[in-house]
Amino acid sequence: MDLASLPSSLAGVVRGLGASAHVARWQPGVPAPCRHGEIFASMGEASGAGLALALARDALALGPDDQRAWLWVQDKAALRLSGRPYRPGLPTPLRHRLIHVAAEKPEDALFALEEGLRCRDLAFVIGEIAGNPRALDFTASRRLSLAVEKHGVPLWLVRLDARRDLGSARMRWQVEAAPSPPPRWNPQAPGAASWRAELFRSHTFQPGQWTLRDDGLSLAADQPAIIDPTPGTPDHGDLVHAPGGRSLAAS
Repeated sequence: MDLASLPSSLAGVVRGLGASAHVARWQPGVPAPCRHGEIFASMGEASGAGLALALARDALALGPDDQRAWLWVQDKAALRLSGRPYRPGLPTPLRHRLIHVAAEKPEDALFALEEGLRCRDLAFVIGEIAGNPRALDFTASRRLSLAVEKHGVPLWLVRLDARRDLGSARMRWQVEAAPSPPPRWNPQAPGAASWRAELFRSHTFQPGQWTLRDDGLSLAADQPAIIDPTPGTPDHGDLVHAPGGRSLAAS
């Protein structure tokens, strides 16, 4: 087909279809240029923070020689809903390197997150904010994206009981707990941490759904079900163009 012979509007559609056919599918262990992610999760379970930690370790391939600290910020509402990080439940190599910040207000949590992203000595940053506070608008989300891009510190922001509002995160997930497979040797033992995860917005990968499992050594995924973006979802991340063991317990 000669695109030059088509009207400009139609030629653009054809080019878009050709480009979308070659968009990669996300899988654990695949390097992702997107370093600002959002995870929407229920307040009734630790799925959001658990998956954020698993994704961080998977994306960064943190080894035993990496002794950098990492930051976990919670606003007051998130702290009340999900509890403080429980150090004995964190992966052994990360327990002694956690910096935890309990912020009084969402504005304080966003300030702490942005300051953490400016510190290149941090391996990564995790944030937990409940609901849809006015302070976390598109401008605030954009500021976080710019800080991530400028300083190179990855951020996974967990949104507890929040609707999918306007945001600039380059990868946006919806997650809930999934049944764990029975342990191989002891049926009475806890199974591997498991999640049903939907990647509903990404600038690099196709949207899709996975069952993700973390056995403490690696993150694994079932074959994804490819999905179309949810019709009517108020997500306009495409308007943004930024510049150039893993189980978790909560007390």
